[in-house]
Amino acid sequence: QVLLVESGGGSVQSGGSLRLSCAPSSPGSPVYSMAFFRRTPGNGREGVAALRRDRRTKIADSVKGRFAVSPGDAKNTLSLYLQMNNLKPEDTGIYYCAADSRALAEELLLRDAAYRFWGQGTQVTVSS
Repeated sequence: QVLLVESGGGSVQSGGSLRLSCAPSSPGSPVYSMAFFRRTPGNGREGVAALRRDRRTKIADSVKGRFAVSPGDAKNTLSLYLQMNNLKPEDTGIYYCAADSRALAEELLLRDAAYRFWGQGTQVTVSS
């Protein structure tokens, strides 16, 4: 079992920026693939951005050009930063970090069913 710690949520005005982070709670946790998903009002859980330990990334079309994912600073494991720029009210929701020990195929990186470990979620609110 891998426990994930998320941080960085909050409230901003439209056009603002936030950076979310996610890391395993234990150094050396066996994580190879990580992603952020979000649940927005009226919608199901949507994959936003993903990163593998080999630095392969995948970004959802809905946020491409505004969101970027990069590796974090955790030692001997994978951690994740999600930089969110030019935020819009429709980006409001709960953002969840997900991780798995496997090198997920690219077509699975934004599929929630592919991930075995999940964080508690952090709220992002964008006001107009």
